[in-house]
Amino acid sequence: MANDSQRGIIALLFVGVLMGALDISIVGPAIPSIEEALRINSHQSGWIFSIYVLFNLIGISLFARLSDVFGRRNIYILALAIFAAGSLVVSMAGNFDLIMVGRAVQGLGASGIFPVASALVGDLFPLEKRGRILGLIGAVFGIAFLVGPFIAGILLKYFSWNVLFIINLPVALVLIFYSYRLLPSVSTLGFRDIDWPGIILLGGGLAVLTLGLNNIVSFRISSVVNFFETLLPFLIFAATIIALYLFERRAKNPIIKFGFFMNYQVLIVGLIASVTGIMQACFVFIPKFVVLIFSVDPSAASFMLIPIVLATAIGSPVFGRMIDKYGVKIIVIIGLVLSASGFFMLSLFAEIKTLYYLSGALIGLGLSVLAGSSLRYIMLKNTIVEDRATSQGMLTIFTSVGQLFGAAFIGLILLSQPDKKGFEMIFAGVSALILVMFFLSFGIKGEKGN
Repeated sequence: MANDSQRGIIALLFVGVLMGALDISIVGPAIPSIEEALRINSHQSGWIFSIYVLFNLIGISLFARLSDVFGRRNIYILALAIFAAGSLVVSMAGNFDLIMVGRAVQGLGASGIFPVASALVGDLFPLEKRGRILGLIGAVFGIAFLVGPFIAGILLKYFSWNVLFIINLPVALVLIFYSYRLLPSVSTLGFRDIDWPGIILLGGGLAVLTLGLNNIVSFRISSVVNFFETLLPFLIFAATIIALYLFERRAKNPIIKFGFFMNYQVLIVGLIASVTGIMQACFVFIPKFVVLIFSVDPSAASFMLIPIVLATAIGSPVFGRMIDKYGVKIIVIIGLVLSASGFFMLSLFAEIKTLYYLSGALIGLGLSVLAGSSLRYIMLKNTIVEDRATSQGMLTIFTSVGQLFGAAFIGLILLSQPDKKGFEMIFAGVSALILVMFFLSFGIKGEKGN
């Protein structure tokens, strides 16, 4: 493959992931405008995020396996087209129901973009280049959270909120055109069977888990109705996972190979990815913490997150190159140490502005390792070519489930302790979780080329 072609593919994947990531970060500033335009309350507007996450989770395993069977190019183009269709629906929405439909379609489309992009890196680039490329793609999320609010602020100053979604359409069309020209279309598998029962069971289980976690913040044991509204989704989730396990053991081409989890490397990666998701959930609540500690308005609090975001954006490509040079094990360990130190410092010294910024930079650098290339690099190394997209989808599921659990339990803690002490408990607890992952990470095989 020519160098120009390689650079074109990297740019194509980078922009595709950036489009999906920006769609998350630009929605926040638009919420007040959407609430006013559609006359909805804050509880309803919260579902603008939740429905996206829900359908993103449901679609991950579907698109990952479809790309293994029908080729990366075809499914990447399909995911982009679905995302664009969802953006169009949202941009034209005149009521809450329609915006929910559009966001669900967007989430479904986005679920196919990042796992397929990561699998393409494994397909098209040699081992010694994968770390830096995955690191570059991982930096997209830091860049998106940095520039997204500014883009949204500028556009909302001159246009209505609908424009934030309309701009996805020309970008998606350009990406589809170049995807058709640059990406390989051949299948990585020799069969065409799709494990639809497995996909339905997995998607359904993740859906009820999301609903249960969304209900957990309002859980009241004194209310019988509320108790069962909260408990029932978790019981259904447990039953679904058991049924999935029993079915997948007999499936000819299972969507989830539970044998993956017999591989200690995959198991470690899954646990670290879940804790990474919890860390990212904390990131959502840090602006509220900043407002509480420093008595600033929400817009100023957003600017005080810049050290975290910058460190993430800068660290992802840097640590990606270090993986290629020094091996993945030592880089993961460094990332865990940086993250644990940042959260521990945040739990003790956040009122000192200099130390707050320092702790934010440490957390950002740690996230640039854990949410960047390292875990995907390990997963690529420990799965065969036929399962690359599926394994990347599983990694995304681990991270998303961590985000959901993190947000739910952080909400519970802040409900009972909505002050500085509550945040200190959260940050100290996350630091302890990361420390456990630190000890587990010594089991990673991390020699160069291994």
